[in-house]
Amino acid sequence: MSQARRCCCCAQSDEDDEEMSHIVDTVPQTSTRHANLPRKDYESLDYDVCYSKPYLDMTEARNTWSSRHLELFRWIVTFSIGICTGLVAVFIDYFVRLLSKLKFGTVEDSILQCSQDGCLVISLLIIVAIDAAFVFIASSLVAIEPIAGGSGIPEIKCYLNGIKVPHVVRLKTLISKAVGVLFSVAGGLFVGKEGPMIHSGAIVGAGIPQFQSITFRKLNFNFPYFRTDRDKRDFVSGGAAAGVAAAFGSPIGGVLFSLEEGSSFWNQALTWRTFFCAMSATFCLNFMLSGLVHNKWGALDQPGLINFGIFTCPESNTDSTCNLWTAYDLLLFIVMGLGGGLLGALFNFINSHLTVYRYRHVNARPRYVRVLESVLIAVVTTSIAFVAAMTLGECKDIKGPAIINGSNAEIGESVRTYFCENGTYNDMATLFFNSQETAIKQLFHQQGTFSLPSLAIFFVFFFFLSCWTYGAMVPSGLFVPCLLCGAAYGRFIGNVLNEYVGYRNIYSGSFALMGSAAFLGGVVRMTISLTVILIESTNEISYGLPIMVVLMVAKWSGDLFNKGLYDIHVHLKGVPHLEWEASKKVEKLRVHEIMETNLTYLYPHTRVRSVISILRTTMHHAYPIITDNTRNEDRDSRMVDSALETQNTQFKKEHTLTRAKEQLQRRESQMSIDLQRMRSSSTRIPNDRHASDTFQTSQSWSQGAYFSSEIRHRNSGIQNEEGDRPRAASMEEEHRNHPVDIMSDLSNDSQTDSRDIEDDYRPLTFHGVILRSHLVALLKKGVCYAENSPSSSQRTIRYEELTEDYPRYPDIHDIDLSHINRNMIMDLTQYMNPCPYTVSPETPVSKVFNLFRTMGLRHLEVVNSSGEILGIVTRHNLTEEFLDEKLKVHERNQEEMSESDVIIS
Repeated sequence: MSQARRCCCCAQSDEDDEEMSHIVDTVPQTSTRHANLPRKDYESLDYDVCYSKPYLDMTEARNTWSSRHLELFRWIVTFSIGICTGLVAVFIDYFVRLLSKLKFGTVEDSILQCSQDGCLVISLLIIVAIDAAFVFIASSLVAIEPIAGGSGIPEIKCYLNGIKVPHVVRLKTLISKAVGVLFSVAGGLFVGKEGPMIHSGAIVGAGIPQFQSITFRKLNFNFPYFRTDRDKRDFVSGGAAAGVAAAFGSPIGGVLFSLEEGSSFWNQALTWRTFFCAMSATFCLNFMLSGLVHNKWGALDQPGLINFGIFTCPESNTDSTCNLWTAYDLLLFIVMGLGGGLLGALFNFINSHLTVYRYRHVNARPRYVRVLESVLIAVVTTSIAFVAAMTLGECKDIKGPAIINGSNAEIGESVRTYFCENGTYNDMATLFFNSQETAIKQLFHQQGTFSLPSLAIFFVFFFFLSCWTYGAMVPSGLFVPCLLCGAAYGRFIGNVLNEYVGYRNIYSGSFALMGSAAFLGGVVRMTISLTVILIESTNEISYGLPIMVVLMVAKWSGDLFNKGLYDIHVHLKGVPHLEWEASKKVEKLRVHEIMETNLTYLYPHTRVRSVISILRTTMHHAYPIITDNTRNEDRDSRMVDSALETQNTQFKKEHTLTRAKEQLQRRESQMSIDLQRMRSSSTRIPNDRHASDTFQTSQSWSQGAYFSSEIRHRNSGIQNEEGDRPRAASMEEEHRNHPVDIMSDLSNDSQTDSRDIEDDYRPLTFHGVILRSHLVALLKKGVCYAENSPSSSQRTIRYEELTEDYPRYPDIHDIDLSHINRNMIMDLTQYMNPCPYTVSPETPVSKVFNLFRTMGLRHLEVVNSSGEILGIVTRHNLTEEFLDEKLKVHERNQEEMSESDVIIS
């Protein structure tokens, strides 16, 4: 033990400078189109289990009553998440109804009075003032917690994908989201409350299982279970499903939403718990709404926050001439799906450019500027809606009652008759001066005909205003605005067919529903979950086939131009989101071509000062535990007697990729490219500006190609060898005068570097990984031993002590280390994970991608056949932008090899 300890200490002291220099920027470069957008270096969540000795001891010692009934507690917590999510939905819905009723009641009284006195300007000022005040409150809440803006669905998708989005599941975010959406919806903005409901449910799912609150620190129960990223992910999936169930009355659709749009991991047990959570939210919401809204406590047949009503033919057309839809209608629905996909692609195109403009010119300014932008949107939206309703609407006959929400509700309760005679209604005002849910039901079930100009004008205004609003600093959902905009689009198509084509026997409500599905599908590109959500919301299973077909056509047509809006916003934020599968084009890549070769590692027995220095100078989440491999393969091959064994040893030596070989391959590949560029430029006039540009391009590309190599750090002096003059410039001038000499020098440099690389990248035997949070906890607890003492004298700590600070582990700069002797040694073997996921260097990138995403990994070690670690793969190494860059390098290497073969032949 003493000898091993002495070797480790000596080796560690020699390697301190090298380990301290292994710091690289791991943020991948984005596309040129959005290269100057602000970026964050997002971290990954830790879904993998660390099978260290404390963890195994904890699993062996779980004999308490609470640990034996852990599964029961899991179901109880799941039920609590559903109930709390339902209560949040009740809170949002109740106060939105209350605020909207107060606003529309005040404005309607003023309009009725001013219609006689001719003072509509006063009514306009009143509604503008109310809406501006409401939106100012909503935007101010988001200014306090910016992550509460928008729908929250892109952020929840990223979280369930394994990305740590700051503050996304905080209690302060929930308060800002739930209260802010009240005022943004009541303030007349073209936004919905369903998207924020999904985010709110996810926050509830993340918070309740922790049995503690960071905001309210006194709220802390001694329940150490479920305090891991893996458990939190499962509960967040249930909370998101509960949010969908509460918003649409669609528990099955909620489960499919979490599966389709969120979680990177799924199993049968999680399916049952998520469904149970969604059903609990639906039950709670129905029970509360039955009493608070309908005064029928216990009547559990009430829908979710949005209800499409019952689709049935009017009483005047109960004969066979009226059908909800026919086979001929299905062909028209397919065409509508195509149009919805194109409109959705246009919506996403405009909104993405608005978002880029906001990132560059609005978000960079103080937050009050963004608040003022939201207030401006509210003023413009309210003014346009008021003027359009008062001046552009047409008076239509009220034909009788429509079946809404299962009861014969008089049309007069929801239509607006501004400036129309008795027995008629203002179609434009009916759409603008109602809640969006009521306007949707008007388009679905109103027997009176909305005029084509009114539908067209409403669609255009709503399309552009809702596109402008999404992305502003207010809580804003997207589902209901898209449903309403699509309903106007579908109703317009139905009216055109009825009035101008002569297609009489149609049910206009079906066309409005298919228009809603087409436009919403064209914007968000959801298929399975959205189909089930719409079927459950309509309570009409016969619509299953046309809705599914319309959504598929809308997705396919929209995907020809861009991605779904949620995916676009994820990309614009620079989040390293991993899709379901890797692109087919990366199958030609191998993992050793994309891995991170610049390693920061620790030894099994490491001095405290080295651990502290590494933690303070790097931000890695985990560190490999290694020992130096000092075996001499050449000597081993000479010692064997058998020629067969000699050949086997030679095969092993030739086919085992080492760290040094990988660096040499990358170096030689880049060198061949540089030499080829020099040869091509040397054939031109020496002072040719193009030759200079070619060499500069080669140099800049060479510096960018080595994403993470120790050579780049070791040779950092190359850039300033001649004072302040970069070597690239001096080499360029030398290349102009002596092109052949500089090529020879590069070749000689390559040979010299190969010897240096063999020394710098010596073989390292891999033993496991240790987490950064565990290292900080060990230092905080003073876990170490004296050099002249055996490692068994080191104190041990339990797994609960290692993870007691979850989810906010202290930073190395925040803990007091004055009590620990930095010359002491830490035995890390007890706290490392000896069995992490590893892959061979020749593993295809597509296979690595599937393993990384499916298992929810944060890092994946690349180990050769001799047990030597070659590199590490993280989430950033698997992003689309990074893989595209590596694919370009691979293709250039293949081209160089092909040209070399041609020259040799």
